[in-house]
Amino acid sequence: MNLNIANMPAMFDGMKLAAVATILYIIVRCLNLKSPTAPPDLTYQDTALNRFLLKSCPLLTKEYIPPLLWGKSGHLQTALYGKLGRVSSPHPTGLRKYLPMQDGATATFDLFEPLADHQSGADITMVICPGIGNHSEKHYIRTFVDHSQRQGYRCAVLNHLGALPNIELTSPRMFTYGCTWEFAAMVGYIKKMYPQTQLIVVGFSLGGNIVCKFLGENRANQERVLCCVSVCQGYSALRAQETFLQWDQCRRFYNFLMADNMKKIILSHRGSLFGGGSPKMVDADLRRLYTATSLMQIDDNIMRKFHGYSSLKEYYEKESCVHYIHNVNVPLLLVNSADDPLVHGSLLTIPRTLAEKKENVIFALTLHGGHLGFFEGAVLFPQPLTWMDKVIVGYANTICQWEKQKPACQSQGAHAAETKCSDSSS
Repeated sequence: MNLNIANMPAMFDGMKLAAVATILYIIVRCLNLKSPTAPPDLTYQDTALNRFLLKSCPLLTKEYIPPLLWGKSGHLQTALYGKLGRVSSPHPTGLRKYLPMQDGATATFDLFEPLADHQSGADITMVICPGIGNHSEKHYIRTFVDHSQRQGYRCAVLNHLGALPNIELTSPRMFTYGCTWEFAAMVGYIKKMYPQTQLIVVGFSLGGNIVCKFLGENRANQERVLCCVSVCQGYSALRAQETFLQWDQCRRFYNFLMADNMKKIILSHRGSLFGGGSPKMVDADLRRLYTATSLMQIDDNIMRKFHGYSSLKEYYEKESCVHYIHNVNVPLLLVNSADDPLVHGSLLTIPRTLAEKKENVIFALTLHGGHLGFFEGAVLFPQPLTWMDKVIVGYANTICQWEKQKPACQSQGAHAAETKCSDSSS
């Protein structure tokens, strides 16, 4: 009996060690600490332009190394982006522009002039479309704009219709997943006001869907466009909505959070959207909005009606860039993260297949980064600039360099690089 009592402290010590080991195991699994770092997985065709891009933009071929303790968790990367946006975000100074639309809506965008000369000596403007419900005042946009300005780029950032808290809607309509009207108006303004400028098109998340759809809708939309970069988009709203009802990677929980944010945006404009001047919205829609717990419910009851879609399926089909992106012929960089909890892996067959078929497309898939995270840093604290900010500007710089030094036999449009020279020499 005395021996058993004497052994009890040892038993408790063993239990403590087991508990500590269990906790450490859970931490290692949740933080994905055993996951290796690696360069992005690239899908592309072997062309002169792509070889030049991979040689001159080393970020595409070097390891992306996230912060050691938490950066390999897509959830933490996404959470930090969602909560903070960026660390020590700058405050670039720009001018807000207001553009009246044909249906009475008022599009707004912020214009930021470059802080230095561009390395190519050319006049280059980045036209930027933020993520869902975002605008130029978001920290990740401010960080990217400041970095781009310092590299010699003028930046025009679309404010999604209804997203700015201090700007009232002037018609019963707000932004949707794939409506390109406001982005087209901004691009048209830039082309008119700066007739010598060339464009770099950039889209984040939902903005990636909008810019790719915009370029693919009409060949004229690609005029004076040097290239396009899309980061963390899902490509097909119809296929994505099925995955948002699943609990793996906590996707259903993210769905609830995004739906709650959308409700707040819509309700902040209830007077414009549900008032007497809105024949498309009725009180029943407002009641259903209050009880909605998913984006699909909000889309079905509210969003699809802005453009008169008869069903949710039609809305998702018509607003997705997957039906237009194959028409994009300018150099196109599609960036996604394998641990993005919002973009299911099955959706990534779309950009991968596109890059296998079209020589102007590079698909870059990182192991880590989450959704619009891509933070860098040694151990714990992230750096202000992310891998995403650097790779977009690096890719754009390389395209500008290619345009400047390419042979005179090539007309504007880097995607035609090899074809035009080979035609003229044959």
